[in-house]
Amino acid sequence: MDVKIVFLRVIEEEVYIEQPKGFETFYLDSHVCKLKRALYSLKQAPYAWCTMINNYLTSLGFTKIEVNVNLYHILVEGKLLIIFLYVDDLVLTGDKQLIRSCKEDLSREYEMNDMCLIHFFLGLEVWQRNEELFMYQGKYKNEIL
Repeated sequence: MDVKIVFLRVIEEEVYIEQPKGFETFYLDSHVCKLKRALYSLKQAPYAWCTMINNYLTSLGFTKIEVNVNLYHILVEGKLLIIFLYVDDLVLTGDKQLIRSCKEDLSREYEMNDMCLIHFFLGLEVWQRNEELFMYQGKYKNEIL
C-alpha cells in the first residue's frame, strides 16, 4: 500500500519558513510564512507522519515490535497480520481476510494506492505463487559485481 501525500499532514508545532522563491513580496522581505501543514523537506514531516500512523495502528489494536519500530503485528482469533512501514509504503503480510479488512480500514483513514502483490522491495526481488514466497537479490548482486 502506498499512502498519498503522506508528508503534507498537519503538524503539531509552529513552524515558520522564509518566503518561497517565486512568491516573495519584496516590500515585505522581512516577513516569513507560517506553515499549516508539513512540507516534504521539513524535518518535522517524517515525525508527524510516524506519530499519526502509530496512533492509528495502535488504536486498531496493533502492537509495535520492540526490535524494529517500523514493524507492527496483531493476532485476531489466532490469525496473524504484520505491517511493515517504509516511509510512505506499508507492506502487509499474514491472513488474507485480515489483510483485506486492514486495507479497507486504512483506505477509509488515508488516501492510498493498493500496489497488490509485492515484486520489488528494498533491493529484494519477490515472487509469490501457490503459498510460496521467493526472494532474490540478483539485481543487487549484479550491481555489486
